[in-house]
Amino acid sequence: MRLISWNVNGLRAICDKDGFSFLEKYPTDFLGIQEIKATPDKFPKDINNLGFKDIKSNSAKRAGYSGVMSFLNFECDSRFAQFFPDDEGRVLEHSFKDIVLFNIYFPNGQSGDERLDYKMKFYDDFLEYLKKLLLEGKKIIICGDVNTAHRPIDLTHPKANEKTSGFLPIEREWIDRLLDAGFVDTFRYINGDIPEKYSWWSYRAAARNRNVGWRIDYFFISNNLTPYLKDAFILSDVMGSDHCPVGIDIEI
Repeated sequence: MRLISWNVNGLRAICDKDGFSFLEKYPTDFLGIQEIKATPDKFPKDINNLGFKDIKSNSAKRAGYSGVMSFLNFECDSRFAQFFPDDEGRVLEHSFKDIVLFNIYFPNGQSGDERLDYKMKFYDDFLEYLKKLLLEGKKIIICGDVNTAHRPIDLTHPKANEKTSGFLPIEREWIDRLLDAGFVDTFRYINGDIPEKYSWWSYRAAARNRNVGWRIDYFFISNNLTPYLKDAFILSDVMGSDHCPVGIDIEI
């Protein structure tokens, strides 16, 4: 089974750019996208022609903001966030067999202390929910834009961003706690400390052309799924957004 995650930075914009054409080269069983910035009445009809059996979405109440969507080729039960008020359309939770798969657009904390507090509350509540699911014997997959680079290797200028949300000690420490709770960062698990691998680049100063970026998009899996993980990758050649897709191949 192949699973791919991508912050598209606008569903309508990515469709206008024929951004999903990469699926011809990288066929997938699950595509989770974030920051769709659209409500169902504004969804492009093109999304129904991508060859998936089902599409689930969770749009923000605020127009043109946030939102997540999942394209699936398997049957599952889907619902919105169970651990946090979800009027920003940040979570889709899919359950099948003994597996729980999350497609999440985690909050950004750069606009001020209030949003940073919101982000950390979201982080903490989500981790407590994950611990509950692990106690129930669930196998867990988490994908999405986490909006935090974990280690200095995960961004081009770590020293210059030590006081920037997205690389603050409290944000990075949450990923430490996630891993300590029984999860792995699939890209590092498969690829080790390979440098200069990023998933987001600013639109400014030709950052993508110079590969001045951050790795803030992830697939995390619970430790009980690591024997089945076959590959983890970043599709940096896929254009259309300031992010690129990331994915895993896993036997399920």
